[in-house]
Amino acid sequence: MTIFLLLIIGFAASFIGTLAGSGGLIGMPSLLLIGIPIHQVIGSVKFSNMLSSFSSFYFLFKKKQLKLIEALKLVPFAILGGFCGGLLANAFTEKTMNVMAIFLLTVAMILNFLKKPRPNNEEEWKLPKKVYPSLFGISVYDGMFGPGQATMLMYTFLRNGATYLQSLAFTRFQTFISCAAAFVTYLIAGNITWKVAIYYTIGSLIGSQLALRVAEKISTRQLKFILHSVTIALLIQLIIRIAMS
Repeated sequence: MTIFLLLIIGFAASFIGTLAGSGGLIGMPSLLLIGIPIHQVIGSVKFSNMLSSFSSFYFLFKKKQLKLIEALKLVPFAILGGFCGGLLANAFTEKTMNVMAIFLLTVAMILNFLKKPRPNNEEEWKLPKKVYPSLFGISVYDGMFGPGQATMLMYTFLRNGATYLQSLAFTRFQTFISCAAAFVTYLIAGNITWKVAIYYTIGSLIGSQLALRVAEKISTRQLKFILHSVTIALLIQLIIRIAMS
């Protein structure tokens, strides 16, 4: 039964997380609910996100939704941010990180409704240098805990002129890099339960691949509605969590 639950939780979290980010809205609370310690939960989720994000990125890369040279620019910010976040994991309380998430997600969602620049040719869109500090900060946050990390990335790329699928591709790539860096810190600390991580990851891989195929078949307007709905749900959950703590 536990194996089946891990597969289902991993699938659901990755399916939602790939389309709109915030898969942790489903994954982390569910893993905690079945009795897995918090640091083992985070470590297992980082391992899962590392692999499922790479599979998603590779799928979108083959579909030519981003240029490799642009994606590689994210690497130093994602690696350093994820590693620093992993090291800082015990420096902040969960309540503090939840407050940070509420503030950052609210600002990101508001900015997304404002007029955004659009490239003359979407195929020639390049990552603006001005977003690098934001990408580093989000990777640090991801390494620490990360509820809403992928959603913040989606908003960041959309705000700077990327299409939905381009935003999805860059988000999955950066998530892969930052989670890989953070995973190393959890592995060294012995906070990985492989029986949990492996089955959760199998479910995640299936969920992410199905989500990518769904994303290709529905409109950008529908995809953004999913993004905004997930963001609002995440904010409500975080507010409730703070009120109860």
